[in-house]
Amino acid sequence: MSDGKTVGIVLVSHSATVAASVAELAKGLAGAGTAVPVAPAGGTESGGLGTSAELVSAAAASVDRGAGVAVLADLGSAVLTVKALLAEGDELPEHTRLVDAPFVEGAVAAVVTAAAGADLAAVEAAASEAYTYRKT
Repeated sequence: MSDGKTVGIVLVSHSATVAASVAELAKGLAGAGTAVPVAPAGGTESGGLGTSAELVSAAAASVDRGAGVAVLADLGSAVLTVKALLAEGDELPEHTRLVDAPFVEGAVAAVVTAAAGADLAAVEAAASEAYTYRKT
């Protein structure tokens, strides 16, 4: 468990609407209210479809509470944007991780786990484990 600080969650999508909606869904289903800092980083600065390194960086900074930041991304170039920021070394808060997880299910699992006070490794594991959720 953590030292009282909460892991932040960033949801990177090609669509601002999708990122914001998944953030709202995850927080609502987790019952986390405002306890878990969750920030959407969707679309481009001009409101179009795509990804923006600047929006991702700003979202990560906004949710950083000192316990790490878990970043989930929807599709290929969103993943590449986050990887590029991580490679820069100083564009994202310390202890920021790109989490390999399904976007919606992983976001819910990450927020629920962070709300329970778990550390970054546990949040990452819970989100990644969402790949095993079966629907049949």
